[in-house]
This record gives sequence, structure tokens and C-alpha cells, in this order.
Amino acid sequence: MKLKGYVKIILSIMMMALVLAGCGQEAAKPANQSGYATLTDDLGRQVELSKKPARIVVTSASFLEPLEAVGGADLVVGRPDSRTKMPEFAKDLPSVGKVYQIDTEKIIACQPDLVIINKGMNEKLVDTLEANGIKALVLDMKSYADVQKEVSTLAVVTGNKEKGEQLIKDMDEKIAAVKARIPQEKRRVSIIHSTSQGLTVQLEGSIAGSVAKMLGWENVASGTKPLEKNPDAAPYSMETLVEQNPEIIFVTSMGKLSAIKASMEETMQGPAWQSIPAVREKRVYYLPQELFLLSPGIHYPEAVETMAKCVYPDAK
Repeated sequence: MKLKGYVKIILSIMMMALVLAGCGQEAAKPANQSGYATLTDDLGRQVELSKKPARIVVTSASFLEPLEAVGGADLVVGRPDSRTKMPEFAKDLPSVGKVYQIDTEKIIACQPDLVIINKGMNEKLVDTLEANGIKALVLDMKSYADVQKEVSTLAVVTGNKEKGEQLIKDMDEKIAAVKARIPQEKRRVSIIHSTSQGLTVQLEGSIAGSVAKMLGWENVASGTKPLEKNPDAAPYSMETLVEQNPEIIFVTSMGKLSAIKASMEETMQGPAWQSIPAVREKRVYYLPQELFLLSPGIHYPEAVETMAKCVYPDAK
């Protein structure tokens, strides 16, 4: 009986050891599956990445160069069609459609584990993607502050935080150098956006508005009530423009620039336009679309320099 008792005790101890070992293995799983990163996107959503993304699709070409700069070029497996300059690494990648007509099926066919979406264009894709188990990160890249934030975010996504910090430092230094080369004068500017549908006025949240603010200039439309569907623009009014009497007028555009420029110059022959010194004295400058229509991204220093040189062409 004693022997049987000892056997029972030994078997009980062995069973307890197996149970404890099993519990130990279960407790280790969360540690092995710990999150890679938790990001807050520009819709205020918390996006949790369990591991470094290996396959990324972007819905705007503006994200391609920042991703390449922070070591993520080899992670991109899909991109949109774009009229802007396409980085060499992305030219042969599968297209997921035009920027304003992204094809969800084409995105899913790329088998991404992360889709980076441009705020203001493609937010409607989020629910469909997440229903298919695909993470979506919505980012905004209009102002320079946006670009700084998104470079930091993309550097976390690619696991290259230091590259992101260095890129931001380099951009800051280039912009500071441009500002140091021009007179520190508060110029009064107006920014007109011209399309085939007509004219609007750009506010500080627009790309050109952001650049003018960085240069320390006053946007005469600041404080104007924005359009309902576009918080970065306000309705155009000839009467209001005459009252504001800007020193300088910048024109941004959508469409064929040569045609828009010809149309604007013909319109400006009217007496109301000619009453504005900026028009009469030929201080109207047409800004390049590649820097001021879509976000210049990491080329923001070039946008700042371009606008500064319009006004101060001799600045070295």
C-alpha cells in the first residue's frame, strides 16, 4: 500500500508540473506577440501594428518619396497613377487606380498588410479594408507641420526612427537658410487658385498658404469663412480682393498651366483687376503645380525657396 501511495504522489507531482508548464507557455504568448507600434493617424484613430509591415500600398504618390527616404522603398507593393513625378523605385509597381478613383479590389490583390491613405481623398476605403483584415493609416500632408509629423510616423512604420529625425532636421535647416537670405518684411499676399470651374482664395491651411506663413508674410484672406467642403479655401470675390489690396498675388492652378495663365492674364485686363497695384505693377506669380498643387512632401524646402525667389529673385 505504501508503494502505491508513493506512486500516486509521484504521478500527482508530474501532472502538476505538466499543468504549470502549459500555463507558462500560454503566458509567454503575449510577450512573443507584443505590438510593434501604436500610431495615431490624422482621423484620430489608434492604429495598432503587431509587426513591422512587409507589404505597403499607398493611395497618394506624395507618400512614396518620404517612405523611400526613411528606408521603406522595398516595402511598397502598390501605388496610384499620378501625373506628378514618380520615384524610380515605384515606376514598375502595380497601380491601384487614379488618386480620386482608387480600386479597392486592386489594393486587395496586392495583399498588403498596411494601406497608407491620403486624408481628404480616400477615407471611405478604411471600413472596406479593415473588413478584409487590412490595416489602414490615414495621413494628411498639406502643411509643413503635417509633413514633419508624417515623416516621423513613416519612420516608425519602417523601423528607422533616426532616419526620420535626420530628414526633418535637414529640411528645417534648408528652410531656415532660405528665410535668412531674404529681407524680414511682412509682405501682404493673396493666393488665388484657378481651375476650369473658376477661382477660389487659398487660406493658411493650403500648401501655398502654409509656405507664405513660414516666410512670415500676411495672407490677406486670413480669417475669411472657408468653403463648406474645403476648409483650406474661401470663395473668390473681386470686390473683396480690391478692398484687401494685396502687394503680391500668387496663383496656384489645376489643369494645363499655359491655358490657365493665358485666361488669367486676359481676365486681369479688366478695370477692377487693374486697380490693384500687384496686378498693375506685374507682381503676379504663377506657382509650379508639382510643388503647390499636391503636397511637395519632403520637397517643402524647394517650395519655400520657389515662393521666396518670386518676390526676391536676387536673394543668394
